[in-house]
Amino acid sequence: MPNRRFATGEVVMGRWPGSVLYYEVQITSYNDLTHLYTVQYKDGTELELRESDIRSVSSFKPRKSNSSSSSPSRRSGSRSRSRSPGRSAKGKRRSSSQSRESRDEKKKTVRETNLTLLKLNENNTSRYNGEPDSTERNDTSYKILQKVESELEIGHVLDQYTLHPRRQKKKEEIFLEERVFETAKTTEKVSTETKELEFGGRIGAFCMIFFLPATVFYLLLMCKQEDPSVMNFPPLPGFDSLWETRVFGVFLLWFFLQALFSLLPVGKVVEGMPLLNGRRLQYRINGFYAFVLTAAAVGNSLYFEIELHYLYDHFLQFAVSAAIFSVLLSIYLYARSLKAPKEELSPGGNSGNFVYDLFIGRELNPRIGNFDLKYFCEMRPGLIGWVVINLAMLLAEMKVQDRNVPSLSMILVNSFQLLYVVDALWNEEAILTTMDITCDGFGFMLAFGDLVWIPFVYSLQAFYLVNHPSEISWPIASAIIILNIFGYYIFRGANSQKNAFRRNPNDPKLAHLKCIPTAAGKSLLVTGWWGLVRHPNYLGDIMMALAWSLPCGFNHILPYFYVIYFTCLLIHREARDEHQCKKKYGLAWERYCQRVPYRIFPYIY
Repeated sequence: MPNRRFATGEVVMGRWPGSVLYYEVQITSYNDLTHLYTVQYKDGTELELRESDIRSVSSFKPRKSNSSSSSPSRRSGSRSRSRSPGRSAKGKRRSSSQSRESRDEKKKTVRETNLTLLKLNENNTSRYNGEPDSTERNDTSYKILQKVESELEIGHVLDQYTLHPRRQKKKEEIFLEERVFETAKTTEKVSTETKELEFGGRIGAFCMIFFLPATVFYLLLMCKQEDPSVMNFPPLPGFDSLWETRVFGVFLLWFFLQALFSLLPVGKVVEGMPLLNGRRLQYRINGFYAFVLTAAAVGNSLYFEIELHYLYDHFLQFAVSAAIFSVLLSIYLYARSLKAPKEELSPGGNSGNFVYDLFIGRELNPRIGNFDLKYFCEMRPGLIGWVVINLAMLLAEMKVQDRNVPSLSMILVNSFQLLYVVDALWNEEAILTTMDITCDGFGFMLAFGDLVWIPFVYSLQAFYLVNHPSEISWPIASAIIILNIFGYYIFRGANSQKNAFRRNPNDPKLAHLKCIPTAAGKSLLVTGWWGLVRHPNYLGDIMMALAWSLPCGFNHILPYFYVIYFTCLLIHREARDEHQCKKKYGLAWERYCQRVPYRIFPYIY
């Protein structure tokens, strides 16, 4: 077992992950199993670093140049004025000494630049008088560093063609590599075992695997009853009403049809957010094209009199098929993650417990070639399937209730949710900055949520209206429309502003916004939508969810399950965001919370 090099409480220089900059940190603890040091930066940020990313403070102090020291032979050589071979040797030594002095000056410049960057960082995190600083200071410091590094690289190339002894050159290269930046190596943060378990830990994850499917089937069975009261439990269905091989085949056809649409070479290719090892994965943005192709396929089906009523008649069987497929997919994802490199694992799904990791997801971005499984499931089969299900329920309502046109309530539900889906597909690139893509692994939680929960629970209002009609007047409908538009305005404005700022903080369109710089190199918006509350997009989401439920009337609470669940979900997700942001941004996040005290609801929460 290797011995510790640094003691707890010792002040050292720690390299910031993903960069070549070192900052003064204090060691708070050491993990004997992972051999990682937990260090605390001056702004309160805590990270785990390898020993190779830590240096002693003394190693950053300027070293005394060896060019000033001289041997007896050199001193005697300097007194000689003859034009002998000794004088030529003297000229070489003088040239060598000047070259070393030049490199010492470069090394001194690098060290001074590094110290300057450290001071700039301290100013970024400590100088705060109520108005946030801009991010220009960080950008300038990086440009200075890049300029010095490029000069060093040019000097290194020129030195290759001098007459210096190889041993001397090798010694100086080692000094540059070990004492200054280690520029030739790429920093990779090794994934460690998950310590903080969410959703009730192992027991909670085990219960959720059974509770989530049971909740879906309970809701769907309730909607079929004449009296959908919460306490009026429906009878258990028979096996024939739960499973049909043909239905499972139709579901597989749907899944692979959407996969085929996603592989079409249409739409632009963009890069996602940087991973822990600094890589950026590429994604093809063609979700809206897939939606158009799906709409054309459904339109052709209706033209050739292939009724969507089949989907309504076998709705529960489709839900069972999707649930079984999501379980099989989760098992496959867990099995393949056992062979995945450590740096490709999710920070939260590597606990070592089979049930918990199966639920959360071990691998962050599982891919088959260039086909990203998590990204595909997040946007395509469930989201587009939600619209198809709503359309099937609209046609079923006309048939069951013997109507020539759908009810106003059904039209509102279909229109609101169609707008939501089309907006998500049109702004598909924005999902690359969300927590699901950047932080969460792909396991049962996301697989079941994408393939079962979204299409079969989010369409609950339309399914409810088929057998429980609700007539509303135009004044009430107008008020509901205004609520949905206002919620959508907040939701889209906040998400667009966040995505644009994450993509390019220096965008001229965002010049009017103020932000707080952080030690992580990023900034936190404190004006605009994100100065109103900490999660304005969640506020807009909840307002739209309420607008989707109101057309169903107030006879039963069942159609309001979505807005109740969704509010609880977003409050829980907000708590997860708060925890992650405080851990990542330290004191800067505390300053942001002081500036923006309300989380989701202004003046309420």
